[in-house]
This record gives sequence, structure tokens and C-alpha cells, in this order.
Amino acid sequence: MLSRILSYGLLGIEAYPVEIEVDVRQGLPSMNFVGLADQATKESKERIKCAINNSGFKFPADRITVNLAPADIPKSGPAFDLPIALGLLASSSQINKENLADFIFLGELSLDGGIRPVKGALPIALAVRGKKTPGSPRKLVLPRANAFEAGILEEIQSFGLKSLKEAVYFLSEQNSIPPTKLDLRSLMHDACPQFDFQEVKGQGLAKRALEVAAAGAHNVLMIGPPGSGKTMLAKRVPGIIPDMTLEETLEATQIHSCLGAIPEKLGLITQRPFYAPHHTISDVAMVGGSQIPQPGEISLSHNGVLFLDELPEFRRSVLEALRQPLEEGRIKVSRIQKSLSFPAKFMLVAAMNPCPCGFYTDPHKQCRCNTTRIEKYLSKISGPLLDRIDIHIEVPAIKYKELSSQENPEPSSVIKGRVKKARDIQLRRFKDDGIFANSHMNHKQIKKYCALTEEGQTLLKAAIEELNFSARAYDKILKVSRTIADLAESDAIREEHISEAIQYRSLDRQVWG
Repeated sequence: MLSRILSYGLLGIEAYPVEIEVDVRQGLPSMNFVGLADQATKESKERIKCAINNSGFKFPADRITVNLAPADIPKSGPAFDLPIALGLLASSSQINKENLADFIFLGELSLDGGIRPVKGALPIALAVRGKKTPGSPRKLVLPRANAFEAGILEEIQSFGLKSLKEAVYFLSEQNSIPPTKLDLRSLMHDACPQFDFQEVKGQGLAKRALEVAAAGAHNVLMIGPPGSGKTMLAKRVPGIIPDMTLEETLEATQIHSCLGAIPEKLGLITQRPFYAPHHTISDVAMVGGSQIPQPGEISLSHNGVLFLDELPEFRRSVLEALRQPLEEGRIKVSRIQKSLSFPAKFMLVAAMNPCPCGFYTDPHKQCRCNTTRIEKYLSKISGPLLDRIDIHIEVPAIKYKELSSQENPEPSSVIKGRVKKARDIQLRRFKDDGIFANSHMNHKQIKKYCALTEEGQTLLKAAIEELNFSARAYDKILKVSRTIADLAESDAIREEHISEAIQYRSLDRQVWG
């Protein structure tokens, strides 16, 4: 007998339908796969055989052929175990194959018949929801651990099961298990930051710079000696960025889902992602790769923060690979088998020492570096990468008086309120431009929204000529000035806004060397 059962596969973060055909007929006992199945899928025959026998059913001692259609797309992973096992039971007349028609099946089988979680439940649910063909199934049968992910979507019915035996019983008694549903509002409301700026003593200028960066989605580079609090500040940046919208939450969850990185029993990424890869990371791990491309760290940071500590210590190829996603908000990864594009719209927060030993700007410790070493150290960061970082801020060593102060610093919730007001202003401003933050403005939009008064033009001209600013710093100062004006709820960019923006160009002012 021949049975057909519907499942889904993954290509990057996108899902596509896979029709599984299982044919059982008389012949020498064997099980063959066709349809470009990878090694993990081919090995499923041993898992399926043990799972069927240990669940109280009989594995057919016949010639078995399993076809995974479409045959020209490589299939990978163990998610086809459950649909293949159910297809075998249907083809051997142990269950009614007509009960399979209304469902989509996913799941890896253990040897005792249990159903283990798989990757990509949310991308698959999104693909099912987007299917416009009349009569297309809208019911997903998948591991219980993945049911929360698919249950996010109201249009999809998600049934979480824990064993093959339970799946067979469910097909015969379809009202025995209710679909899994999540209350999105309660999940979004429960999101709270793990770190708070109230825990950071001193560093008022750095906190202000990070507030400006969060308000305008500007990339920022912090420069200071070891122990000045750069990492501590960076970890608190996600807590002052406005809460994710439902669309942003689904985008972030989709990426994490295809890598199996969803928090257990939650099913949703509700907080802004924060990733801090080690400086030994490869360019493939950073931007994505593998034979069939998978998302990298920059895609996992989508709608969140990517923190690069010890920026000059990263490989040159890794840093240069960031140029496209910083500019476009996406990364295209090309391999022989496939070229895929992943979202990568993140806020870059980087940190570095002022010199190799770290103490060039420390007034209490002797620097051991000469001018040549400092220039060589700073030259590891290319001009095109610096061109994409709007704010350069110095983070000096903290003084004992500030460290021992009993005053309570401003909490993240207060800063977040000001940032949200500024973001709302930008959303209204750019509602017809297809962007949502000042950092995304092009030259034409800068000219339209960043008009200066005569006094402001005089100040900026003096800054460029006397402080030896580069040409690329001009647009950056205007963008940051616009954000500072938004924080002050000012329609016009005033002199004080420009003056503050000029302070945030440390590297352009050639402080070292």
C-alpha cells in the first residue's frame, strides 16, 4: 500500500512543504530513501523501527520505499521521523490513512517511541499560515516542547504530543487533546530587563551617549581603560530600548527557532536579543554559513544588540563582513548549493582600549606603548567600518568618590521612557519614508529633516575646520544632533545639540597618536 503524509523542511529560516510518500510491498526486507535525504534522515530507519516496535506496533518486514518530495531540494534533520513512522503504520494497515490528510506532522523519535523537539517550529507555522491554497491543512502535530512556538499564531492549531502511541490515539480520537494556545499579551507584558543602569556608578557621559544611541538606533564605540565599566554599560543597553513590537518578536523568534534556541516552555523571544561573541569567532560563525547556510551571530542579534568587546582583536575579515549588514540590515550568504538572505538589523555596541596595554588615557597608570604601537593598534579598525559607527565615546576610569557614593543612579525604566518618546517622534516623522530611526536616514532625508540655523552652520563649520573632522563625520554629526533634539522634544536642531554631537566623535578628533 501507498500512503501520503505532509511535513515541512527548513532552508535557512524559511520553511517549505515536503510530501512524504511511503510505499510498503512484498519483497526482501529493506528500507530505502529517495529525495536527497541527508545522513541524519537516512539513519531514521533504525530509530523508526525501534520506536514502532517499542510502542506496541509491528514494523513491516517488507520492501519499504520512502520518497521525500520535491526531490530536487536537499532534506536534512530528524524532523521527518514521526511522519515516516505514521506513514509506515498507515501503509501496513495498522492505522487509517484517511486520518492523516488534515494534519502536518513533525518530530524526532526516540527508541522508546517518545517524540523529541525539533528545530524550526515557528518558521513552519508561519509558512503554513501563508499557504493560500484552498483546503490546505492548518493543523500541526509536533513535539510537546515545540507546541508553544507554533501556538503563537491564532490561525494555526498546534497539537503537542509526547509519544508515537499518543499520536496514533490522537488520530483516532481527535478531540482527546486540545490545541495549544499562548496569551501573547501576557508574555509581552512580562518582559523585564535583566540588568539596570541603576547598578552602574558614575559614567554619566557614557550613560548619556548610550541613551542617545538607543534613541536613534545609532551604533556606538566605547573607548577606555580596562575596568572602566564598558562591558557593564553595554549589557544594560537592551533594557533602555523600547519593547519589541509583535512583528519584531516574531522575526527574532523565527531566527532562534530554526537554530533550536527558543527558551523552554516559553515559545517566544520577548526581550531584545543581546549577543557578545568572543573575539576569536570566525567570519562564518559571525555572519552565517554551512553547506546550506544557517544564521550567524548577527542574525541572532536581529532587533537587538551585538556587543563586540576588544574590537581591534577581532579578525579583519570578521569586522569587514559587518559592513553590508550594518548598511542594509540584511546579510546574503552564498554557497555552492544555495544562496540565502538573513535579517540582520542590529545595534552595534563595540568597546576597545585606547592602546594595546590599555592605560594610555588613565591618569594613574603608566602606559607602556609608543606612538607607533598605538597607531598600529587603532589601524586594525578600518575606515569603512568606523564610517558606520555614529558615536565614539570615551569611558574614563571611575573615581573612588563616584564608586563609594550612596546616591542612587537613574534607573533604566526612566531612561527607557525618554528613549521611547524620541522613538515615537521618529516613527511619526518617517511614516512615509520606510525607516523608523534617525540612524537610517540617507543623504536626501538628512537634508530634509536636519536643517540647521545659521548659528548651527557656523558651529559645525568651525568643528570641521578646526577639529580636523573627516568628511564622513559630517552626516554622522547631523544624524546624532537630530536624535539629541528629539530627546529634548525640539523641532529645530539647536547649537547645544550640535555641540553635544561633536563630543561623540573621539576618533575623528584624533585624540591619540
